[in-house]
Amino acid sequence: MRPILLKGHERPLTFLKYNRDGDLLFSCAKDHTPTVWYASNGERLGTYRGHNGAVWCCDVSRDSTRLVTSSADQSVKLWDCETGVQLHSFNFDAPARAVSFSEGDKMIVITTDPFMEQQSAIHVKRIEDDRSLQTSEDILTITGPQGRINRVMWGPLNKTIISAGEDATIRIWDAETGKCLKESDPETGHQKVITSMSKSADGSHFITGSHDKTSKLWDIRTLTVLKTYTTERPVNAAAISPLLDHVVIGGGQEASQVTMTSTRAGKFEAKFFHKIFEDEIGGVKGHFGPINALAFNPDGRSFSSGGEDGYVRVHFFDADYYHIKV
Repeated sequence: MRPILLKGHERPLTFLKYNRDGDLLFSCAKDHTPTVWYASNGERLGTYRGHNGAVWCCDVSRDSTRLVTSSADQSVKLWDCETGVQLHSFNFDAPARAVSFSEGDKMIVITTDPFMEQQSAIHVKRIEDDRSLQTSEDILTITGPQGRINRVMWGPLNKTIISAGEDATIRIWDAETGKCLKESDPETGHQKVITSMSKSADGSHFITGSHDKTSKLWDIRTLTVLKTYTTERPVNAAAISPLLDHVVIGGGQEASQVTMTSTRAGKFEAKFFHKIFEDEIGGVKGHFGPINALAFNPDGRSFSSGGEDGYVRVHFFDADYYHIKV
């Protein structure tokens, strides 16, 4: 399985996102410039210039016309995917961490970090089709969780918002009222910071990764822990295959803890687990440094990983991958 190496970022990767058709890959990094690539050959299509800080997260609309990015420069920007033109900037008083389009792309949810005196918050904004009508006003603001809210996403039919972050708790909020409807069980849930959260293709369950060295599969409505995948290093990223019963998990030490170790010793590989049986079925090496971002192509035939080393690697599966026996 030969990866395509995408060189373009000068700083560590933070997030990767495929569009729904799987032909474009969007990458965010600490170098201020979100980038879009052709997923099939790794050619760089273009960049989105305008942010003035690390870009933490992005999401792309269902029809691939709009991109939304959140950044440490205290803004969330809405872009025209094709031209790279900035359509709108939502400005905050704190770094913007996570962002996600609702089903139908009429709204976005944004999380902002604790900063100075302010606590972290979840903001919902309306996205107008007509640019001239676009405002920056919140439809809903939710506060409550302690520490950063690293990830946020919409529940089924946009009725709920699901958040996870530094307090190791996953919460489901009512998207109308902002009331907290459910919290994950501290016994069965994560014990340390939750770093990543990503939905299954059908939206019925999702996977999280945490510094407690596990990744967990959750039911999106009940917050029941369905499966737990245990590794021997902190997990920074996890994703669910849309094609087979596989999940991929990546991580490694924090950059500050990495001593002069070889690539092997640092354990910087993307590990594949069987989604149902929780067995490890293989690993993909390559990054020189921790893996910070993972994403499966919607067709399930390739996946990409983004590392602390500033590279994005796109891996296309060999034929024998589809016949792995557990």
